[in-house]
Amino acid sequence: MNHPEILKLQKFLQQKFNNRSIDVRPRNKQNDSVEVFIGEEFIGLIYVDDEDGDRSYNFQMAILDVDLEEIN
Repeated sequence: MNHPEILKLQKFLQQKFNNRSIDVRPRNKQNDSVEVFIGEEFIGLIYVDDEDGDRSYNFQMAILDVDLEEIN
């Protein structure tokens, strides 16, 4: 993914979740995905999918059971 595309993804997520702290960053030596952070906390990856001539993005976020224990 190129820089303008990463910025578009970041702006989309910030608007969708109403959170300006969302930061989308390129990955080292990986062109098919980017990292997503809220502040300095890593929350997931976005993969680009170019199959069938249609470009789409898949956001993958793992939620650990210990993270759920922190919720009251």
